[in-house]
Amino acid sequence: MVADQTPQRTTPRRAPADSSPGRISRRPRDPAIEEVIIRAACKRLASDGYSSMTIGDVAADAGVTRPTLHRRWANKRELVLDTIEYVLRVRREDHPPLRWDRLPPHETFTEAVRRLGLYQCGSCATTLHGSCMCEAEREPDLSRHLRDHVLKPCLEELLATLISLQRSGAVREDADLETVTRLCLGSYCATYLRTGRRPLADHATQVAGALWPAIAALPCDGPAAAAPAAPSSPR
Repeated sequence: MVADQTPQRTTPRRAPADSSPGRISRRPRDPAIEEVIIRAACKRLASDGYSSMTIGDVAADAGVTRPTLHRRWANKRELVLDTIEYVLRVRREDHPPLRWDRLPPHETFTEAVRRLGLYQCGSCATTLHGSCMCEAEREPDLSRHLRDHVLKPCLEELLATLISLQRSGAVREDADLETVTRLCLGSYCATYLRTGRRPLADHATQVAGALWPAIAALPCDGPAAAAPAAPSSPR
C-alpha cells in the first residue's frame, strides 16, 4: 500500500509558519505541542473529513485543551492549512530529490509517478481532496490553498521530469505532457473512488507501464534509452 500513516517524528520540526491570517500568539510557542496537534488534526481529517472534523475532537485527541489549540490557530480552517503544509513538508523531507540522470528513462517516469502518489495519497491527503471539493463554495480559500500549494507543485514536479525526459530524447516531441500529468493524478483519485482504499504499492508501476509506450520516443525521435538531465522548471 502507499504509505498512509500520519508522519511520525521523534524530534519536532520547525513550528508552522506564522504568516497565516487569523493566527493568535499570546505566549511562547512550543513546536512539540503544535506537532502533536497537527498530527491529531491529520488523523481527524482522514477519518471525519473537513466538514465533520471539530476543534474539540482534535484537542481531545492531542491531549490538550481547546484554549491551548486556539492560542495557536484561530479556527479550523487555519489549523487545516498548517496541517497541509506540515504533511507536504514531511513527505518532501523523507523523499529528497533523486539523481534522475542515474535512472533509465522508464524508471525515472515510474519514480516520478510514485512520488506523486506519496504526496497526494498519504496521510489525510485523499480525504482532504474530497472534502475540499465538497466545501469549495463555503470554503473557497481552503480549496484555493489546496490547489495552489498542494496539487500545482506536485504536478509541476512530475511535468518537469517529463520535460527533462523529452529534452534528452527519451520522450516524443509531440507528447502532450500536461495531459499525461493529469492522467497520472487522476489514476490515484479513480482508484480511491472505485475501491475506497488507497492504491497498492505497485500502482505507479502499472500506470507508468501503461502510459510509457504512448509517450516514449521512436528510434527516429531520439535516443529513447538516454538518461535525462536533472528536472528543470516547467515551460
